[in-house]
Amino acid sequence: GFPVGVRFTQTGPESRTDKLFCELVQQARHGETISFSVQGCPVGAYVLGRDAPRPDEYYFTSGRYINKAAAAQAAGSLAHLDTRYNFVELFPVKQDQVDFDVLLLFLNPARAMRLVQAMSYHNGQPLVFSNNGTASVCGECTVTPFNTKRLCLSIGCKGSRKHSRYTEDEMIAGIPHILVNDINEGLASIPGIFD
Repeated sequence: GFPVGVRFTQTGPESRTDKLFCELVQQARHGETISFSVQGCPVGAYVLGRDAPRPDEYYFTSGRYINKAAAAQAAGSLAHLDTRYNFVELFPVKQDQVDFDVLLLFLNPARAMRLVQAMSYHNGQPLVFSNNGTASVCGECTVTPFNTKRLCLSIGCKGSRKHSRYTEDEMIAGIPHILVNDINEGLASIPGIFD
């Protein structure tokens, strides 16, 4: 599929969908352009900065955490979009199109390694990121890179793997627009795996 561009905008057609953010990303990955103001995932709604409660109770009742304290800790660690917008646009990115806020890539581990090496090419710094195996597409790879302006990788989460069905050998990368040129330059400059 295509890389997916994510853009947060003030204008667009009022649109509600019952589909989850991660499902909509998969549709864009397969060629569709999608614009929406409200999507169907309660965790995604919170992460994307909508007027939604933090999902402590949802996490606890899902059985993913031993107790309410662990569920609250997990919910408290979620990324939360810190910008105002009215609509989200998701679209397949073709060629040198750079009119997005965040670029989402679904990669195997070897390609993810190359991405990290390309980022490190410029300053030698290791990539530092955190994963909780939750809110991977919406939080770890969309909101976190948008907020921090840093490359983020995620191993995925139960929800996105269940609902959008990307393959078990894929992980997700989120690249803020500001880093795309540096990463492309790094990819063009670093040696290949078997060089």
